[in-house]
Amino acid sequence: MSQNTTPPTAAMIVIGDEILSGRTRDSNMHFLAGELTRVGIPLTEVRVISDDEAAIIAAVRALSAAHTYVFTSGGIGPTHDDITAPAVAAALGAPIGIRDDARAILQAHYDAQGQELNAARLRMARIPDGAALIDNPISAAPGFILGNVHVMAGVPRIFEAMLAGVLPTLTGGAPLLSQSLRVDRGEGDIATALSQLADEYSDLSIGSYPFNRDGVHGTNIVVRGTDGVRLDAAMVALTKLVKE
Repeated sequence: MSQNTTPPTAAMIVIGDEILSGRTRDSNMHFLAGELTRVGIPLTEVRVISDDEAAIIAAVRALSAAHTYVFTSGGIGPTHDDITAPAVAAALGAPIGIRDDARAILQAHYDAQGQELNAARLRMARIPDGAALIDNPISAAPGFILGNVHVMAGVPRIFEAMLAGVLPTLTGGAPLLSQSLRVDRGEGDIATALSQLADEYSDLSIGSYPFNRDGVHGTNIVVRGTDGVRLDAAMVALTKLVKE
């Protein structure tokens, strides 16, 4: 029986009115992209949406069908606008309620803090049926995995801690390698050479990132791929092309 060799892909849904209003700057996408790249899972799509149930449902359904893994951040706290958990459950057709294992985690945490597990905090124990919990070593309230959707906190240090626990469970592809070359010439001067290189090395990703430093106009050429030998060959060819 032949094995499926389709490389994995990931998508992210960043949820929160505070992100869209500019009140909060999102750092989770940047962190997730770096960690996924390290394990060979390219992050190929990101959506930033409001705290709106219909929008969350639509995004989860679309992205979970199109990608190997989906990650959400935000909307799993104790307040009325934390609606990510029930929206994800609705998107994937799972019942949701206060689950005993999540309640026990929260109860132990708040008992240790000398605080009450009140109705608002208990909202964080809402977990869809069939979901696996994601450990939260920072503030206890768990995330969860339902199907291929990983539901995690929006607070960066909690998101990062949750992701550390999730990464070992993912099946990655070949790690993405990259090399770069600084060229002190404008993009227009080397565009033809880059096009030629891109045609010859169509299996690699070639990006041009212009800069202007100390009056010098130039561009950094970054070549990415999973084959180190091909990458080295492309860099040799690139060096020759930009010197012509």
